[in-house]
Amino acid sequence: MAVALERPDLTPRELTWHITDTHDYFVSESGVYRILKGHEPITRPQFMVISTSETFQNPTRTINGLWQTDFIYFRVLGWGWYVLSTVLDDYSRYIISWRFTTTMAASDVNETLEDAPSGTGL
Repeated sequence: MAVALERPDLTPRELTWHITDTHDYFVSESGVYRILKGHEPITRPQFMVISTSETFQNPTRTINGLWQTDFIYFRVLGWGWYVLSTVLDDYSRYIISWRFTTTMAASDVNETLEDAPSGTGL
């Protein structure tokens, strides 16, 4: 508590770092917060709540109105590292094109993107 009184400008997270860096012991951030809250130097949480909207501001209204890309890098045991690249229609959630490759090189990404228009008939 004495350290907190010496440094009232620090948040509980910053105070945790300060104690860990300058003293001979470790204390968790939640522990620091609980101690400070118990002695009432903290009157409100150290975060700001941001509300979200119930709906998207510009929802997709038609098929092929918006496409999304996703690139997943994962390891297959016994085989190595692979990349699954996909192009997805936002409205229907249908996967338009995909590729399973060993790299995420620009050429691999381009091939996935170039396949998408032909997969939709556009």
